[in-house]
Amino acid sequence: MKSFKSIGMWFLLLGFLTITSCSDDDDPVIEDKSIATIATETANLSILVEALQKADLVSVLDGTDDYTVFAPTNDAFGDLLAANGFNSLDDVPTATLTSILLNHVVNGTVMSSALTTGYVKTNATEATTGNNLDLYINTDGGVRLNGVSSVTTADITASNGVIHIVDAVIGLPTVVTFATADSTFETLVAALTRADLTTDFVGVLSGSGPFTVFAPTNDAFGNLLTELGAAGLGDIDVNTLDAVLKYHVVNGANVLASTLTDDMTVTTLQGSDFTIDLDNGAEIVDANGRRSGIIVTDVQSSNGVVHVINKVLLP
Repeated sequence: MKSFKSIGMWFLLLGFLTITSCSDDDDPVIEDKSIATIATETANLSILVEALQKADLVSVLDGTDDYTVFAPTNDAFGDLLAANGFNSLDDVPTATLTSILLNHVVNGTVMSSALTTGYVKTNATEATTGNNLDLYINTDGGVRLNGVSSVTTADITASNGVIHIVDAVIGLPTVVTFATADSTFETLVAALTRADLTTDFVGVLSGSGPFTVFAPTNDAFGNLLTELGAAGLGDIDVNTLDAVLKYHVVNGANVLASTLTDDMTVTTLQGSDFTIDLDNGAEIVDANGRRSGIIVTDVQSSNGVVHVINKVLLP
């Protein structure tokens, strides 16, 4: 199985985005202060510092290992507390707070000019496997994280990395988070949210899981419509669409690419099986003998993992 790559886009250190708050003319001046120290001295990050202290993470960001930290402002934390009915950080379970904070931390020093659209691994982990959670970065017109948070001040350099200040706390992503944040899955989202479906797919896939989702791309759905002679998703019978969507979901398991084996039988939420074929790269053979390539693996969320496929599976 090939290692994880984003579709035509990856976290290369050859970015094209320049944040307007960064200087184009001068190299950044490296502060002789750690990330933790700079956060402590920044008034608008005081609640972040309180959170780091509660989660016992200050020493991590005060050490010698390099990190990139997407740092939420006080207003961002205020919005998080209000949205969840918390009066203060004291009301947030420590384990939950720790996971959320680690979801803002990426290993290594990554300046804004090196950020490109795609997935990167954070220091937060999924409970059943310990696999690191992904963070989806969209650099179209700025830097947007998981579709919910934007970088407002970039490249605050420290002795052990860099801080990018963001305007919202980045909650722990679900498989739905990545589907809605990544435009690769616009048609899939349209299918999952079609008004006449009897299954609340968004509600189901926002649950505790874990789930394994084999997610078809927009092109995969376009090819399916051509194959079926349909003008659009609306031409597909509701019961058929419901069954097809369930056929792409495995319930109760966070199945990583490394655990897929040749001729492995996979039972889906729809009730039917498909088979894994590793003879010519990773492929899925559906119930009709049709083959779909697994083109991106192990996009990890808090409630499951997404593998991207290039052909819609038919039960």
